[in-house]
Amino acid sequence: MNTTFRQLRLFLALADHGSVTAAAAACHVTQPTVSMQLRELADAVGLPLHEQIGKRLHLTAAGEVLAATARAMLDEWLAFEQAIDAMKGLERGRLRVSLASTAKYFVPRLLGSFCAAHPNIEIALEVLNRDGVVARLRENRDDLYIMSMPPENLDLERHAFLPNPLVLIANEGHRLAGRPLELADLAAERFILRERGSGTRLACDAHFAYHGFVPEVRLALGSNEAIKQAVAGGLGLAVISRHALAARPAGDQLTILDVQGFPLQSRWFTLYPRGKRLSPVAAVFLEHLEQTACEPVGRRDSCWHGQTLAEG
Repeated sequence: MNTTFRQLRLFLALADHGSVTAAAAACHVTQPTVSMQLRELADAVGLPLHEQIGKRLHLTAAGEVLAATARAMLDEWLAFEQAIDAMKGLERGRLRVSLASTAKYFVPRLLGSFCAAHPNIEIALEVLNRDGVVARLRENRDDLYIMSMPPENLDLERHAFLPNPLVLIANEGHRLAGRPLELADLAAERFILRERGSGTRLACDAHFAYHGFVPEVRLALGSNEAIKQAVAGGLGLAVISRHALAARPAGDQLTILDVQGFPLQSRWFTLYPRGKRLSPVAAVFLEHLEQTACEPVGRRDSCWHGQTLAEG
């Protein structure tokens, strides 16, 4: 079977983007070039690799197997290139990271210091909801994955590197602000929570269920920014990561309520499938995270060095 790396890269672009046009744009080639290379690849395999359903292309069973094989091959070749560069005294390569959306509040800062120390490394970030990150993790699409609630049904290497306290917020001037509270004091309040399946929502639901508290949910939103605006507008209370708030929440017309059991203590993890051989670049970035991750709110100079926190 005669295939080339170029054909495999074009095929993976097709698998990722779902159309020849998008694959061509992603690879900076013409549509006829993609079509021709994919026809040659299918001829070499001897089976159809994709099919048209509506306006989108879908991989066949043979295409799914080829996509998984191609990703593994290209990942191995990338690791080889990086290893050779390291032997030559060079430091370059590409790092692919998928992260849950709340991590966008601190990962860029950590990437900034990493890129300053390693200026020739190209970074590709995918910022998704938790389900999106888990989907990419299942397919081994990236070097590393960052989220706060790792899936329990996958065999993963887990590296906790930063606390993720979840706090209960209200609009500034709320009648409950400034005094100690219990969950029972919130029974008459309406809540604005993250969408089901998000790490914050999973931790929040587990905590409420453990204490037998059933919140009246007015809205479920997929954006921390939308939640903060809704709370500031007086639509209800919310549970949100402290990382998503400014150092002084009052600047956004928000206040953190003093509720027994809060903040919920969870952690941010860097993940990858157990048995995966990290590229040299990914290994360096993982070490960088564990050595430099600092709490981005409150005391800016306080770093966390791996103490164990209970899951919320």
